[in-house]
Amino acid sequence: MTDVTYKVLSELSAQERADLVKRSETDLSFFLEKVGPIIEEVKADGDAALVRFGTDFDKARGLTVDNLKATEADFDEAFDLVEDDVIEAIRFGIDNIRRFHEEQAPEPMWLKEMHPGAFAGDRFTPISSVALYVPRGKGSFPSVTMMTATPGVVAKVPNLAIFTPPGPDGKVDAATLVAARTAGVETVYKAGGAQAVAAAAFGTETVKPCKKIVGPGSPWVVAAKRLLAGVIDPGLPAGPSEVVILADDTIDGGLAAMDLLIEAEHGPDSSAWLVTSSERVAKEALAALPKHWANMTEQRIEFSKTVLTGPSGGIVVARDMDDACAFVNEYGPEHLEIMSTKPFEYLGMITEAAEILLGTHTPVTIANFALGPNAVLPTSMGANTWGPLSVTDFMRRSSIGYVTPKGYPPLAKNAKILADYEGFSSHANAVSELRQAYFKD
Repeated sequence: MTDVTYKVLSELSAQERADLVKRSETDLSFFLEKVGPIIEEVKADGDAALVRFGTDFDKARGLTVDNLKATEADFDEAFDLVEDDVIEAIRFGIDNIRRFHEEQAPEPMWLKEMHPGAFAGDRFTPISSVALYVPRGKGSFPSVTMMTATPGVVAKVPNLAIFTPPGPDGKVDAATLVAARTAGVETVYKAGGAQAVAAAAFGTETVKPCKKIVGPGSPWVVAAKRLLAGVIDPGLPAGPSEVVILADDTIDGGLAAMDLLIEAEHGPDSSAWLVTSSERVAKEALAALPKHWANMTEQRIEFSKTVLTGPSGGIVVARDMDDACAFVNEYGPEHLEIMSTKPFEYLGMITEAAEILLGTHTPVTIANFALGPNAVLPTSMGANTWGPLSVTDFMRRSSIGYVTPKGYPPLAKNAKILADYEGFSSHANAVSELRQAYFKD
């Protein structure tokens, strides 16, 4: 197990410590160069380009301009193909996700009296159309459908559309269709990667253009979102998975190692670190990894080993828990597990994490599939300024103002003083005695 990356923070230079927080998508220059032509082809050729890219990139057989959109029959067939216990698990998860986001939803409008006779507030209305990106390259992800579709439905977005790569059979993943219908979305397009982002932005003969796109994706998707940010709102930055397991001396290192592998198995571009102040925990985790790998599938072993033996994952030993928490804040992880018998003691020390899971019974698995909070989270240090996908990501906020005749004089007086000071004569005129001529007695 000597190949697993093992770092002691006190032995690292400032640059070496900074290198630990780098993500696989930090440099997108290669992808930005490659996705540009893809975007242009979709813009020019529409459906035909989606068929070409689906055939070439996704190796989808039988994909045509006539079947780019899933049909009602495709949805019905999916419920026959997916096992009952999986359908029930999807329903269970969506029920919790829906209830969480209903609680999260803001009041449609509020107004407060800021000054006698002057009122201000906010109004929330749904965005007219949102694209939901559901990846497929390294597996099947109905959970992403659950997490993106459900808050969109709660927000009452009138046009929600799922974009997901077709499989080799030219069809949409059956569990994704089950999750979509269960959540309340029945528009699903067979398109993935940069070409899906372009289709959502510009529209095609089949695809209706959208105002915004949400959902995690590969660096190809991230690069396309960045290039098209002036055409479509790219939403929060959601790229390859990342996790930090923060563990103190009260837990077994083998348990920490088990949870470290949850996000590491997503793909070779994931990031996964165990950060602990306990050398015992670190060594126990290192010793337990082979046992956990023995219970995983070959592909997931390969992915997680690539992560944990490379520059984006492994074990970090801190001087103490203050140092460990400081490193977590430097890292700004997508997922953070605080593994301790007293996790709330450390919660106040964490300021930079998109999702914080407390204790030994709250692994990322439960949060990803069943708990309720959204598991579409900002990556690549996006947690420094972004939060998880929420119901408000599917809404636009408008400020509301209403001033009565009673409230007008003091606001106008003070506004005119500042308008004059800043040199805006029309601003000042609009609240001067010139306005009085237009008021009816």
